[in-house]
Amino acid sequence: MTASSSKTFLVCHGAWSAGWAWKKMHPLMQAAGHRLITPSYTGLGERAHLAHRELDLEAHIQDMLGVISYEDLRDIVLVGHSYGGMVATGVADRARERIAQLIYIDAFVPRDGQSLFDLNEVAITSMREAARSGDGWRIPPMATPPDTSPADVEWLSARRVAMPIKCFEQKLHLKHGETRLPRSYIYATRATQADTFAQFAKRTKNEAGWRHLEIDASHSPNVTAPEALMAMLQEIAA
Repeated sequence: MTASSSKTFLVCHGAWSAGWAWKKMHPLMQAAGHRLITPSYTGLGERAHLAHRELDLEAHIQDMLGVISYEDLRDIVLVGHSYGGMVATGVADRARERIAQLIYIDAFVPRDGQSLFDLNEVAITSMREAARSGDGWRIPPMATPPDTSPADVEWLSARRVAMPIKCFEQKLHLKHGETRLPRSYIYATRATQADTFAQFAKRTKNEAGWRHLEIDASHSPNVTAPEALMAMLQEIAA
């Protein structure tokens, strides 16, 4: 692969998860000649010891902006998965000149002034109750999709950690309004009954400036369908 067709993919991972959850994607990206960077947010993954009550969405946006700045990343393919769509939207707003395009994978796509809870009202009550029944500020991980292999369930369960509630409560404020960067949305069609991401599938199918794709996978194709996801990411980035 030529240097010019080699891309830098930067992942904003989902809730309860961290960079480790993209383990299966690294050899695939490497084989395709791309660079995959999967930082972990403060308070999650190998940074779980840094979790505290005040951790919020802004902290996670700052984590990613720090990686872009210190690694001097440019011409980035910015990927947001699930909650990471909130983070990626904020990152793209602040570092527009460094980003070539945005890819959302079964992710939240907030508009200015929206929080994750604004976009997932069905889950607010159960998540707040779950936090209250614990230490008041941490939401335990949701169940993995039923098509996740037993080995992967074991791998995920050992590493997923509770999520600070402010990450879901804090509203995202865009400094530059709706982005004009090229945007793609990958909707995972093996949805749960709640079908949380159908609203974004519908929006991105019908709103100008979006490329809409569907993957026959459950919510975390980086775990359950890495090859199919790789093929799709490569197609979009090309």
